[in-house]
Amino acid sequence: MTTSAPVPAGGVSNQITGGVFFSAVIQGRDVQVVLPPEIQPALTGLPPASSVFTGREQAVGALRNALAPARPGGVQLVSAVAGMAGIGKTELVLQTARDVLAAGWFPGGVLFVDMFGYDSDRRMTAADALAGWLTAIGIPGEHIPAGEQDRSRLWRSVLNAYTGQGRRLLLIIDNVSSEDQVRPLLFGDGRVPALLTSRHTLDLDARLHDVDVLGPDAALAMIGEVLAARRGPDDPRLLPEARAGLAGLVEVCAGLPLALRIVAALLADRPHLRPQAMVERLRGDRHRLDGLSRQQAAVRAAFDMSYRHLNDAQARLFRLLPVNPGPDIATAAVARLADLGEQQAAGLLADLERAHLITEPAAERWSMHDLLRLYATGQQSADGEQLEVDQARERLYGYYRDTAREANTHLSATTPSETSTFGDRSAALAWLDAEHTNLIATVTAAPDHVAVTAAVLAAVLIPFLDFRRHFTDWLTIMTRVGDFCRARGDKYGEAFASDSRGLALRQLRRFDEAIAAHTEARVTFRAKGDRHAEGVAWDGLGLALRKLRRFDEAIEAHTRARLIFRAIRDPHGEGIAWHNLGSALAEARRFDRAIAAYAEAGVIFRTTGDRYAEGGAWGGLGSALTDVRRFDEAVAAHTKARDIFRAAGDSHGEGTACNNLGTALRRLRRFDEAVEALTKARDIYRATADQHGEGLAWNNLGLALADTGRYDEAVEAHTKARDIYRAIGDRHGEGMAWNNLGQALADSRRYDEAVTAHTKARDIYRATGDRYGEGSAWNNLGLALTGLRRFEEAVEAHAEGGVIFQEIGDRYAEGATWNNLGTALRHLGRIDEAVAAHTRARDVFRAIEDRHGEGSAWHNLGLALVEMRRIDEARAGWEQALAAYTGTDDSHRADTVRKLLDRHPPSTIPDDVR
Repeated sequence: MTTSAPVPAGGVSNQITGGVFFSAVIQGRDVQVVLPPEIQPALTGLPPASSVFTGREQAVGALRNALAPARPGGVQLVSAVAGMAGIGKTELVLQTARDVLAAGWFPGGVLFVDMFGYDSDRRMTAADALAGWLTAIGIPGEHIPAGEQDRSRLWRSVLNAYTGQGRRLLLIIDNVSSEDQVRPLLFGDGRVPALLTSRHTLDLDARLHDVDVLGPDAALAMIGEVLAARRGPDDPRLLPEARAGLAGLVEVCAGLPLALRIVAALLADRPHLRPQAMVERLRGDRHRLDGLSRQQAAVRAAFDMSYRHLNDAQARLFRLLPVNPGPDIATAAVARLADLGEQQAAGLLADLERAHLITEPAAERWSMHDLLRLYATGQQSADGEQLEVDQARERLYGYYRDTAREANTHLSATTPSETSTFGDRSAALAWLDAEHTNLIATVTAAPDHVAVTAAVLAAVLIPFLDFRRHFTDWLTIMTRVGDFCRARGDKYGEAFASDSRGLALRQLRRFDEAIAAHTEARVTFRAKGDRHAEGVAWDGLGLALRKLRRFDEAIEAHTRARLIFRAIRDPHGEGIAWHNLGSALAEARRFDRAIAAYAEAGVIFRTTGDRYAEGGAWGGLGSALTDVRRFDEAVAAHTKARDIFRAAGDSHGEGTACNNLGTALRRLRRFDEAVEALTKARDIYRATADQHGEGLAWNNLGLALADTGRYDEAVEAHTKARDIYRAIGDRHGEGMAWNNLGQALADSRRYDEAVTAHTKARDIYRATGDRYGEGSAWNNLGLALTGLRRFEEAVEAHAEGGVIFQEIGDRYAEGATWNNLGTALRHLGRIDEAVAAHTRARDVFRAIEDRHGEGSAWHNLGLALVEMRRIDEARAGWEQALAAYTGTDDSHRADTVRKLLDRHPPSTIPDDVR
């Protein structure tokens, strides 16, 4: 009978159920993620296709032919749709996408991005587009690389995963102005085709589709369809005798769909407006637009005519809409932008939508064609309204800042929730999710006169970005704030941004950069005499140092933070520092001090009413109690943590608590409950896109499955954990998974594979400086070698592990290693040494009051004594083992000992041991 030293295991995770599992590469590392089985249009922002579409049947047919799965020669990689602005390129690809999706050609779905290539204020880079797509399909923010090249490599791995599962994707890349904007987004072969649009013929390996103006019949049909849809087919302007007027509109609009839709909307909105009168006005406008091409003049004339037909309130709102920096804007935001009541704003927006000057891509959200946006911006200057525009921007930015701040109160446990706008936490989160892109754009695009407002907004957004794990956005906005403060010579603001950047960098696993950022901030805060900010920076520094396993430095940093917060009488800050200090002490395996630190944190959080932080303190305390084998107390602590996070609606926190609860339940041998808790943790972590946590949950689930004899499932679980850790570049986690995988393989009697796994674990632990992990790997390697009957090597491995555990003072692991060493010695016939080793293991377990470990040592000691024919002493040992196993509810091992007692009556030497 053998026991193995415990393997480090903790808890956190991520999931999208029913998806596609893939391997990818980030900065030279492998990545594995579960992807959604289908990319839905709502997820990717695919705009709805227009209900009025005509005259493009041949163009749609050509694009469909290029995308058809059974197309001779294979699917065309890229179909590039080129044509002048306003000619209908986007509508053409949207209509084509609708057709091919309905035909089932792309079971994986469609991904859409507007590159805003011809809008200098909103132009996207390829890196921006890749980050958006990777986020949309479920890649956690901390695993999206910083560089464009690495993002592109990860993106290709994602696409390869979909195609490998037979789930073909279609990419739509709109408004591309250069080859550099699009090349990193493309897959490289025809398995993931792309439709892209541009005003230029791009230098790409693509099937070119030039879009021309609509012919007279198609253009006339478009006007007629818009008019009939709005006014009914009996509108007298649709009668044959009115055809000449409509045909004149077709001519002056130069066959451009954008212009045609606008003039058709004018006709539909004004039942008494005669087509011929519009023709005369448009011709007059075109004649004055010298220097423009015929098509450009037609579009501009259509814009001018539509704009002149707006009343003052409509025209004013039209001019102000481009102030919003994001891709669309909500009705409530428009109301603040224009200083209007919400109902009045909604009415004016509906007027502009009917005039085809804006679109409504989603309920109560509005967007503008980039040409119309440019035109509206031009009207601001023409009407000398820069002051009003600046005031509108201040109102809009203030609205985003104030509403985000109010929403943020629903995410904070220590701030009373403001409910004048949001009834509850879910409503606040829904608003933040809907406005996410606008809020980030507001910070990054802010001109100088609203930069302070944008900086405040950035600070307000941090809890939301942290909660939703949008770490790349967090880093982006705080980099912008830092640049702004640096330009103004604001050293304090720059330090604040640097400290916040450090937190984002740590979440993105860029630990060295995080340490540099926190150190820079700390030095500045100290020089400025801001003790509170200095304490926060020390605490952040400790978190980053801990991730690099520089535990002594981390402990020092958190201790400094704690002393500062106590000195300035900030109990909540002190509580956080105590909690983080407890985590550092636990990882340094100073468990008694860690328990005391967590307990201090819990008392403070209960006193200050921070239930969320209290849940974290209970969780940390439970993990430390597990490490010192106070399992009943650990289960109670983790259950309290789970209940607190569940009540707060924090699914990620609940997942962490379930993971840790499962570990404690396993150590109490309540295996079924442990498997249930750990499965719940794994599912929550996946759903919240926390790969690191998912790896921990898989790891702990594997241990619980092995305890129930489900060894094949345990091997699979630890393999998944290993692959996830390798993917995210967590070397320590990978070592832990290799170690546990080796145990599961040994349990399955796959000893050769187990030896390989434990050797890999040992080498990783040694490289990362984890002495406890290295000792555990040595011990488990000895067990696998014993399974292969390579006993001499097993003795050496256990001896190595024992030395390490003695050095670091881990008594339980030391006892387990002595026990296993005794078994290896017994197989070599070195019985006296075996008896000494098992006796030493027994004494260690007795000293730390570990009844189950003591029972195992008595059990093995009895086997060694039988080899020496000291039967009565062996039976006495087994009686002790039986009592220990019975007391700890280990019925399986208790039965094994009973059988030994039956086989070896007093003073009898069995034939099988002679």
